[in-house]
Amino acid sequence: MDHVAKTPEREAFYGQIDSENMSALWTVLGDLITREPKSPCRAHLWRYEAIRRYMMEAGKLITAREAERRVLILENPGLRGQSKITTSLYAGVQMVMPGEVAPAHRHSQSALRFILEGRGAHTAVDGERTIMAPGDFVITPARAWHDHGNETSEPMLWLDGLDIPMVQFFDASFIEGHAEDAQPLTRPDGDSFARYGHNLLPVDFQPKSKASPVFNYPYEHTREALETARRTSEWDPCHGLKLRYVNPVSGESPMPTIGAFMQLLPNGFRTARYRSTDATVFTAVEGRGRSRIGDRVVEWGPRDIFVVPSWHWVTHEADEEAVVFSFSDRPVQQKLDLFREDRGNA
Repeated sequence: MDHVAKTPEREAFYGQIDSENMSALWTVLGDLITREPKSPCRAHLWRYEAIRRYMMEAGKLITAREAERRVLILENPGLRGQSKITTSLYAGVQMVMPGEVAPAHRHSQSALRFILEGRGAHTAVDGERTIMAPGDFVITPARAWHDHGNETSEPMLWLDGLDIPMVQFFDASFIEGHAEDAQPLTRPDGDSFARYGHNLLPVDFQPKSKASPVFNYPYEHTREALETARRTSEWDPCHGLKLRYVNPVSGESPMPTIGAFMQLLPNGFRTARYRSTDATVFTAVEGRGRSRIGDRVVEWGPRDIFVVPSWHWVTHEADEEAVVFSFSDRPVQQKLDLFREDRGNA
């Protein structure tokens, strides 16, 4: 810390304890316990046009089977080489070409898929397959078998979000491959949503995990919910209309480590300043606009992806009606009593 003076005696003492794998807290306290969030995570935007161009090139270089997952990682410019988009989350864009299967495996990490392009390819999770369309929010709970396949004539691309950095932090990572590229299906398509997606549960239902038993939240239902909220004028000055995805069993987030949200910004709407401790990844589903993140302005359109670091002021402005998806580690911070927000002048 700046107020701790350096003296020859102190420097000699630090050298002595260093040889015993010790250090003096007063020399590093200011870096360990900061006055407010402070990390190398930076605001950044990835243009979907560029992502797609490189993904198509990758599709000519390697198959989904050989790669296991053909993904381009979105590395935060302040965290290069760490496979992180924020300090606690990983993000990438995955592509499955027509006729391909991304082989079945399971791992400790929880994952989300937000569909960017393509219609009709599938993800299978623990014996059930779901057909995907743009704007769908799909989850793969921790330790759930999952594979992806594309029987259509067009490539399928989606945004992946995982809690890889959190699992690494706890040294709790495991992964296991399946004997078959595509796992055996034991339930009909849409079974989970039909059973659990209509505010009804079997009377003796017992959850197998903390994750939602619904693993595809179709965009058509999400869009309908936004329109219902619009009719009742549930506008928030910092967010427009912002809804959170929930686990229908608990009312909490669909996965214990990752929260996901969808918001509607009407044409010309400009939000009030807002900041929070959960660094957040955004992608536009519909519409165009811009976001001021600290002193940087990013212009975004459909399928562009951008990140807002922890405790950075952000405002959003829509040039036309816009729908924006986002995800963050908010559920973890809330469980640990770490989450904090500042609504500025709202």
